[in-house]
Amino acid sequence: MTHARELLYGAAVGDALGVPYEFKARDTFTCDGMVGFGTHNMPPGTWSDDTSMLLATFESLKVCGRVDVDDMRERFLAWIYEGAYTPDGIVFDVGSATARALEAGHGMSGEWDNGNGSLMRILPLALTTASDEEIRAASAVTHAHEISMNACVEMVHFARELIAGNPAWPELPHVRSEVESSGFVLHTQTAALWCLRRAGSYASCVRLAVNLGHDTDTTACVAGGLAGLRFGYDDIPKEWIATLRGKDLIESLLEG
Repeated sequence: MTHARELLYGAAVGDALGVPYEFKARDTFTCDGMVGFGTHNMPPGTWSDDTSMLLATFESLKVCGRVDVDDMRERFLAWIYEGAYTPDGIVFDVGSATARALEAGHGMSGEWDNGNGSLMRILPLALTTASDEEIRAASAVTHAHEISMNACVEMVHFARELIAGNPAWPELPHVRSEVESSGFVLHTQTAALWCLRRAGSYASCVRLAVNLGHDTDTTACVAGGLAGLRFGYDDIPKEWIATLRGKDLIESLLEG
């Protein structure tokens, strides 16, 4: 799929930058580059559930040639129970709605089930011609509330416009203090777009995202995927790519 490299690496690098700082309050730290340990005590360059589920989504689309929700679910189960799509077979971060949905075999649809667990993995659908209904179905594997499904549709549309070079920017906060960075899907959506709008490079975008604090890995994963599409693979700092773990897995998914 065209633009896959910049999307996958953009998301994975952003995710890995944010992992050490997850749950930390804004302005209690400064992310300048790729470090390790921190919140989850993982080595530098380790991505989280965000990238794992995004990679599973990407491979499902590539193998099936369409949105196949049963295939996606099987790949998500292989991730959560077998450590597939991780750098080292270790699953260390799982959203509550995602875990419950995969155990139950259907997406969670309550008002309190609007975490960012489907938004964080939805960007590969922008590389396809998936319809809005198919995008909603892909979200609903884990997150089946209207708010989450609609956010995924909006994000895929925006990413497609970004690829075409003519994104329609939504109304965004004017100042950083107005940007919320919790795990609520609409907070992640807005925060990622806010960072992308203000950034002049891939690096500045993901640094902005991580330094918002709280759900640092997911905000930076989504922002990073978009920034990869906007600025290109070559704009991702080479030292960050060098530090990223699991590159052989990404490269295997990009083959063919």
